[in-house]
Amino acid sequence: MSTLLLNRTDVIRHMTTLTLLSEMRDAFRADSVQRTVEPQRARAPLHDKGTALVVFPGTLPGIPAYTVKVHAKFPGRTPAIQGVVQLYDLETGALLAVMNAAHLTALRTGVVGALAADVLAREDAARVALIGAGALASLQLKSLRLVRSLEHARVYDVDAARAVEFAHRMYQTLKLPVRPAMSVEEAVEDADIVITATPSREPFLYPGMVRGGTHITALGADEPGKAEVSAGLLRQSTFFCDHRTLNLAMGAPAGVGLGEEFIHAELGEVLAGTKRGRSDAGQVTIFGAVGLPFQDLVAAWHVYQGARTDDSVQRVDFEV
Repeated sequence: MSTLLLNRTDVIRHMTTLTLLSEMRDAFRADSVQRTVEPQRARAPLHDKGTALVVFPGTLPGIPAYTVKVHAKFPGRTPAIQGVVQLYDLETGALLAVMNAAHLTALRTGVVGALAADVLAREDAARVALIGAGALASLQLKSLRLVRSLEHARVYDVDAARAVEFAHRMYQTLKLPVRPAMSVEEAVEDADIVITATPSREPFLYPGMVRGGTHITALGADEPGKAEVSAGLLRQSTFFCDHRTLNLAMGAPAGVGLGEEFIHAELGEVLAGTKRGRSDAGQVTIFGAVGLPFQDLVAAWHVYQGARTDDSVQRVDFEV
């Protein structure tokens, strides 16, 4: 049989973000009700500039396939993630597709962030702060527009020029007022939704920096030793995550030495109705995401459905 080879352009062409958002909502719910396989990661630091990572297996009830993701994470490069997602037939193990991991990961993370904001942010949330001006931030902002009517955004990055370029590009793309901020404090001072997507190893969000009722989506703490939100702010907030065990090993609580008692619920539990989400308008909610294999599967299966009938997509038979 032939295996589809999908580059970044192919992934973009066969991705419908609004449809993926609906599919991801169903996927979180299904994973919470019937988790088939616990996610696993094998991480190996290469040197001070990069890490090799394998994420497997991505499975979900109702999808007759599974994924294995192999990538390199080099925070100093753009994109920071480079590699492939491999999609296999669940019954036979046949390799159905190999696709660009960088953009697929950024796209599905954008959708997951939007889903968390839709479930946990106030209905009237309209002002966004972005900490980190990389690819994840741009796709978070684009995806957020699917679930909330946004007024404006502020962006802060340790590279001020990068924040300026990001603000200009996002305004041109979305026609949304986006202004670079000179500090984290300035970026978040009037925000309803805060998105953190950085490689930081030290917290930069502390008690008193965000207003009551703010929702924070924290994406950077996805490996041991990384941290964005301080222990004090986590203690004062209601914390939700994508997966308890992984968050305790490498997520936002782990990065600042907190345990399971500070995890209120998984997002899937809220969507399944087994745990409560936001309980009042003044509550600060935090969603910490480490990224899960089933999220890769949902996105890869979504792309594969369109790509397999596309004659322009490259194919290879590895058995020849």
